[in-house]
Amino acid sequence: MRELTINEMHLVSGAVEQCESGNTYGGVSDTGSLGGDIINMYEGLVAATSYIIERVAGAL
Repeated sequence: MRELTINEMHLVSGAVEQCESGNTYGGVSDTGSLGGDIINMYEGLVAATSYIIERVAGAL
């Protein structure tokens, strides 16, 4: 099996030869903010799980 050429990769991916302004990562243009949001969601889930464990342990 041979490697694809650059032009073949463009055809397969649907890309053009140059990136246009306004490109995003899966619809996300501000990746720094997204990272912070993911961290905040994770910390919220940890806090909620901890709260549930404390409530169940206290009820026993």
